[in-house]
Amino acid sequence: ATDHCPFMWEQKLMGKDDFSKIPNGHPAIENRMELLFSEGVNKGKISLNKYVEVASTNAAKIFGMFPKKGTIAIGSDADIIIIDPNEKHILSAATHHMNVDYSAYEGWALTGKVKTVLLRGTIAIDNNQCKVEKGFGHFIKRNKVNGKI
Repeated sequence: ATDHCPFMWEQKLMGKDDFSKIPNGHPAIENRMELLFSEGVNKGKISLNKYVEVASTNAAKIFGMFPKKGTIAIGSDADIIIIDPNEKHILSAATHHMNVDYSAYEGWALTGKVKTVLLRGTIAIDNNQCKVEKGFGHFIKRNKVNGKI
């Protein structure tokens, strides 16, 4: 696991002559769920259950946030995405919402589009439009993780 830490393309070019000078990270957090769905589920490489396991449940366990996150259950946060499994779209820096000027997946054609994002049971994103105000998110204390996930 990692954080979301992209740099602008000009900053990336600092390492063109010396690989060790390239700032780490690239923009992908916005497209993560769609990439995994399109390239995994829709291409028959993983099941829908495995998709939920790796994209949500296991991630929450690894980060010590389960069962508050990563499951649909009484007492959990009701963080849910709704995907149109058949919608086709093209990834591009011109259309993403990340504060960065390129996409590592520029021009990729995907099948499967996140339409709605619920955060703690509230619609946060609907048809690419943010529906919550700045500050709606909040800190989540992580639990210590022991043993096998």
